[in-house]
Amino acid sequence: MALSRIWCAFIIIAIGVAGFKYFGTASNQKIFSQMVVGKKGDTAYTKTIDSAAMPAIVATELKKNKEFELADNRYYKIADGQYLVCKNQQANGVLETCTDSVSICIGLIGIMAFFMGIMSIAEKAGGIRLLSKLIAPFFTKLFPDVPKDHPAMGFMMLNYAANLLGLDSAATPFGLKAMQSLQEINPDKDTASRSQIMFLCLHAAGLTLIPVSIIAVRNKMGAANPTDIFIPCLITTFVGTLAAMMIVSFKQKINLLQPAILAWILSIAALLSLLVYYVSGLSKDAMSMFSSSLGTGILLLIILLIVLGGLYKKIDVFDAFVNGAKEGFNTAIKIIPFLVGMLVAICMLRISGTFDVVLLGMRNFFTMLGCDTRFVDALPTAIVRPLSGQGSRGLMIDTMKAYGVDSFSARLSGIIQGCSDTTLYIVALYYGSVSIKNIKYSIVAMLLADVIALVTAILLCYMFFG
Repeated sequence: MALSRIWCAFIIIAIGVAGFKYFGTASNQKIFSQMVVGKKGDTAYTKTIDSAAMPAIVATELKKNKEFELADNRYYKIADGQYLVCKNQQANGVLETCTDSVSICIGLIGIMAFFMGIMSIAEKAGGIRLLSKLIAPFFTKLFPDVPKDHPAMGFMMLNYAANLLGLDSAATPFGLKAMQSLQEINPDKDTASRSQIMFLCLHAAGLTLIPVSIIAVRNKMGAANPTDIFIPCLITTFVGTLAAMMIVSFKQKINLLQPAILAWILSIAALLSLLVYYVSGLSKDAMSMFSSSLGTGILLLIILLIVLGGLYKKIDVFDAFVNGAKEGFNTAIKIIPFLVGMLVAICMLRISGTFDVVLLGMRNFFTMLGCDTRFVDALPTAIVRPLSGQGSRGLMIDTMKAYGVDSFSARLSGIIQGCSDTTLYIVALYYGSVSIKNIKYSIVAMLLADVIALVTAILLCYMFFG
């Protein structure tokens, strides 16, 4: 029911804001067609501005070039002191987004088939149950409704490990398999169980060792030290994960002060501290090599161990792989309706200009309070991050272009991008894969953890780069 209300609210608000734009004083007669048939990058509207309204970086660039593009805007000099700005559409319209949603799922089919096949080998060879036994002392405390040695524990651990290493393509199949396994022991098939909520909230927190993609973007854009966000990013994502764990544990009345839970949390904190110590002493090139090799190397090792385990147990390895791959194919097809619905609602919000209204209100609010407003320039990334991974990535790059890759707001935008996962996409994908309709307090817990991570990111950015 909560997801249904949020979905309806997105559509109603988007159409309401678009209607205000259509009939308002600054009328945009193309807004409805943009929302339905428009494409990302199309010209949404044009207007003439003077030099006083021109961002400084744009004025500088237009002295060198005839046009300049920044944050979905294209600028042209038409006369002395007069400029033409063309606003680009921020996202595809409804029809194009429906096609994109199906394309995403089709793109997942191969990945899902491969990793579901590998997990089928591990399950039949007993590897998943062995992993479940190893982590049972911790997971049985955090997931008390899951029977000891249940395969779901092994699948959840693989999902968290893939997330930790930045292997999104592997994390998704592991996570979907974990949700399906948890659904088998869920007494109410239409309602999210306590264990499913805990698993998904921790997954959405997105604990990651090294934000490889963000470091790569900063390096490409010429940052003086592309890795300087590594420590703030790691601390922020760890705090966000702890926050998600505490929020759900409070709701489910789970005591986090149990020795087994504290031992695991302190062990992870110690591991992260050692990683920070080691990576901090590496050069830029050495860190890039280490971060790119760590995750992929461990993933290949896991695949090798699973195949060798299957051979040792004398199972039909390839037959097990094919049977699991078929399941992956069916899962990828099954989630299409859920992704179409959620991504369409999000695209309508973006095109309608709802985010622009929210950001303007937040900027005016903090200015009125007399606060340092440098962090506000990074908030577009924070607002879009729970809704769209690609959208928030684009806004992060726009922030780097607008204010400089080594500016306070650009660094903060990068930390925000790396501190959590795409909440609503995850909700639609994972709950949709097992046909759960009542997600209870999942979204509230995830978004609250996102807010805690955001506040942590802002404070750390002032501490490290203020």
